[in-house]
Amino acid sequence: MTNHLNLIAALSALALIAGCGKSGEKAKEAAAVPATTETSPDITGADLKKHIAMLASDDFEGRAPMTPGGKKARDYIAAQMKRIGIEPIGDSYFQPVPFVKKTIDPSKSYLKINVNGAERALAYKSEAVYTTKRAKPVVSFDNSDMVFVGYGIVAPEYNWNDYAGVDVKGKTVVILINDPGFATKDPNLFKGNAMTYYGRWTYKYEEAARQGAAAAIIIHETAPAAYPWQVVESSWSGAQVDLKSDDDGASRCAMEGWVTNDVAHELFKDAGLDLDQLEKAAAKPGFKAVPMTGLKASGEITQAIERASDDNVIGVVRGTEAPNEYVLYTAHWDHLGVKPGKPGEDNIYNGAVDNASGVAAILEIGEKFVHNPPKRSVIIASVTAEESGLLGSAYMADHPPTPLKDIVGGINIDALLPTPKTKDLIVVGYGASEMEDVLQEAAARHSMHLTPDPEPEKGYYYRSDHISFAKKGVPMLDASQGDDFVDGGVAAGEAFAADYTAHRYHQPSDELTDDWDFSGMTETTQILYETGALIANSSAWPTWYDGNEFKAIRDKQRAGATGQ
Repeated sequence: MTNHLNLIAALSALALIAGCGKSGEKAKEAAAVPATTETSPDITGADLKKHIAMLASDDFEGRAPMTPGGKKARDYIAAQMKRIGIEPIGDSYFQPVPFVKKTIDPSKSYLKINVNGAERALAYKSEAVYTTKRAKPVVSFDNSDMVFVGYGIVAPEYNWNDYAGVDVKGKTVVILINDPGFATKDPNLFKGNAMTYYGRWTYKYEEAARQGAAAAIIIHETAPAAYPWQVVESSWSGAQVDLKSDDDGASRCAMEGWVTNDVAHELFKDAGLDLDQLEKAAAKPGFKAVPMTGLKASGEITQAIERASDDNVIGVVRGTEAPNEYVLYTAHWDHLGVKPGKPGEDNIYNGAVDNASGVAAILEIGEKFVHNPPKRSVIIASVTAEESGLLGSAYMADHPPTPLKDIVGGINIDALLPTPKTKDLIVVGYGASEMEDVLQEAAARHSMHLTPDPEPEKGYYYRSDHISFAKKGVPMLDASQGDDFVDGGVAAGEAFAADYTAHRYHQPSDELTDDWDFSGMTETTQILYETGALIANSSAWPTWYDGNEFKAIRDKQRAGATGQ
């Protein structure tokens, strides 16, 4: 789950490993998945509750991928699609997703900086963390010149290129986190305080690889990263799970990592540079990369490689008039599984809110479309391994069941809280696309309004499954019920969200309880259905707003396509 509750679920890189065993009195043999869960053609709280009760039950053991509990979740979702009348989009409801698990041996791995002939080994975890996308037992690079490339951004729509005039092939690039808009708070620079995709660490590593760098090192700062070093340290150390790529990661940098801000200042000083002054310069148009003279980096990663697979569950409601045009709904089915603990402890991470609620919502939406056949087709996709870095959705976006140019737009549902009714919907990444105009029309029918993401600088839009499709051009929407309760106002809503974050988020206590209020969740699900229905029953093609970083991709994707 990654939404407006100030959560950092996309960095939970150990989630797949967490559920690989059972422990505690609560863990038990998985019961057989029931063939049916009877639900009505309408979207109701009672129906949402039935699906959540099943998916978040102890029998599903926290739904970790590649575990018996995860398989039960997939089988349940597919069985429900079949019962409801949602067809498989291909030969099967299941789309296999291949994984690679890489576990670094810290005793045989290192990142060393040669400073004018004197070698400095950076302490693993306390000073630096690193990994590699390359699925090889040993990956190394040696004696690589270091170059400071500012924010490491190539963004034509912002007339920005930090790599202009510099060849970094075989070199180690050192990069600032976030983007120049956040640094300056200038509303005319990128998106001002709101993070763009160019500010995400994922993009920075991707771009460094495109530029041919041997290694890419990000300088950590708490405010622009939106989390402290401890989060980086815990998320990036230990076993890491990734998708198996076609080239087994050979096209990526040999090493991708972070260093602490203190270490970065020391290294820049060793190179005769002032990092604070360079940060200011890097936030201005026309910045040129700066060689870190006298510094050379070497690194080696020794790791154990394991391979496995899991499944996305994908179905479709065929359109009556334009069956080859699609509206997409996504929700991840996975959670954190079972974790070791003391005897007698509750060790099952049931994930009732995160994200049994989202899966329940898309099943309910799919069922309503079955009983109200749309003109365009509607894809219902429940994806795996969101908690390990959006892996299932990334694979689906790379291997779509239908061409991406034919997906009109999409809605991702990641965690619906059991709140009473609200006056608003919060739109994460507000100001991105015309999907929001359609959402506004649907919300107005319920006398509700849209509230922009209250913390756009933290980049939550880039931390859940919709981004996998958005960065490939498909306009995607991420919205959930807001904080302005009909009874109690914003104070009550913020208190509810804070309580969930503090006491249930990514904890065994994220369970379905008798006191859940389904009224807000039901209304939000209904609005998200109506949003999709407005698109599915029209000939319109909502697109990204001018200036959005994904608009050029979509324009190229749709160029010459019929129906635009």
